[in-house]
Amino acid sequence: MHVRSFQLADYHGATSLLQSVLCEECYEETKEALSRQLSWDSDLVLVASDGDQLAGIIIGTIDNNRGYYYRVAVHKDYRGRGIAKGLISRLRARFEQRNVSKILVTADRHNEPVLTLYSSLGFEPSDFYHSFQKLSIVAG
Repeated sequence: MHVRSFQLADYHGATSLLQSVLCEECYEETKEALSRQLSWDSDLVLVASDGDQLAGIIIGTIDNNRGYYYRVAVHKDYRGRGIAKGLISRLRARFEQRNVSKILVTADRHNEPVLTLYSSLGFEPSDFYHSFQKLSIVAG
C-alpha cells in the first residue's frame, strides 16, 4: 500500500470511493469540502493506493493555525489492513511540519463511527472538535 499526496488524476477514483462508503448527505458535503481543500492546499489531502486502485483517502485542513482531520474513508475491500491509521499518521506528520498549534478531529455526526479509531491512536475527547461553527472548507 502506498500513501501519497492527492493528484488531479485521483479525483474520479476518490469521489467514487467516497460515494461508495458514505451516505448521500455526507458524500455531498465531503465532495464540496474536498474541492475547496484541493483549491486551497492539496498537500493536506492524501490517498492510499494499491496499484491503480484507490484504497483510502483522508482530507485534512488548517483553520486558525489548527490542523483538522476532516474525513477519512477506506474502500470496503481494504478495511482492516491499517490503511486509515497510515493515512492519519502521514497527515499528522504534515500538520507537524506546518507547526500547527493543535491537531483536532472533526466530530460531526458523519464521523461518529470513526471516533473510536482516533481514540485508539491516542486522541482524547478534548481533541474532538464538536462545534456549531463549521470549518472553512465546509462553510465556504
